Amino acid sequence: MSNKPFTLLGKVIPEGKRTVIDLKVAKLHTRTPINVPVIIEHSTNPGPVVLLLAGIHGDETNGVGIIREIIDQKLNKPQKGTIICIPVFNIFGYLIHTREFPDGRDLNRMFPGTQNGSLASQFAYQFSEKIAPFVDYVIDFHTGGGLRDNIAQIRCNKNDNKGLELAKIFNPPMILFSNNIIKSLRETLHKMGKTVLLFEGGKSYELNPTIINEGVNGTRNVLIHLGLIQGEITVREKPIFIKKSKWIRASDSGMLKVVVINGTFVKKKEVLGIIQDPFGEFKKKIYAPFNGYVFCINKTPIVNKGDALFHLSIED
Repeated sequence: MSNKPFTLLGKVIPEGKRTVIDLKVAKLHTRTPINVPVIIEHSTNPGPVVLLLAGIHGDETNGVGIIREIIDQKLNKPQKGTIICIPVFNIFGYLIHTREFPDGRDLNRMFPGTQNGSLASQFAYQFSEKIAPFVDYVIDFHTGGGLRDNIAQIRCNKNDNKGLELAKIFNPPMILFSNNIIKSLRETLHKMGKTVLLFEGGKSYELNPTIINEGVNGTRNVLIHLGLIQGEITVREKPIFIKKSKWIRASDSGMLKVVVINGTFVKKKEVLGIIQDPFGEFKKKIYAPFNGYVFCINKTPIVNKGDALFHLSIED
């Protein structure tokens, strides 16, 4: 629960006012400083501290769009507790439209970081030491990497009861059971006793209105449930739970024509896509090997043998 006064990054945050603090990352070789803006709304009433974070991969812009809309709609102004927004976490990657940090590392495999390691490791360490200890709940927004297009979903560990409860409140189209990845932000926060939701939706290099709307509405539900803002929780249908899944891979190389619609249920032997050559001499259909829901499609136009194309749930 937030206390009065609330202190973050060495600065006392005043009650009832918007505060922006720059988390210092490093300097470019031109000596230009690079900072990550941290937007804090601290209410006059005690309550939980919720962190909304996006852009840990610099090319995953849907999450940035979600937090931007949350701020624009003033959903980050709590009546109780504190809401911290970091719309662009990997500022380096965001500036040059790439997934990685300048040292070539995936920031989401560098936590909790080290004080004197690589640039990515040092930045992860700053977050783990200076921000993470002061939050109670985190929603981490992601998209599919590259041209992998994810249906809107929340990923959480099946043994994380608090996370699973919040995932249901978020009410995405799908909830995917997935284990925490070693050295990821989610694993580090979980070890610190924080409740974490990982949102996945859409693909890199896009601002998808449907995905952004799912992220905003789900976050609003969570903030209402936790008592930070007022309103009624919006519930459509119950989410589809993905307990087991498998990637369907390309049996041949060629041009990929996607037939199936993302998010739909397919039956065994239903056609998912077609691999063709550019000369009109080769055509190979890709069939669903079992019944299941399609929740991610690789929309790259050219594929190589063995590439992951369709992610399907495994239904009994």
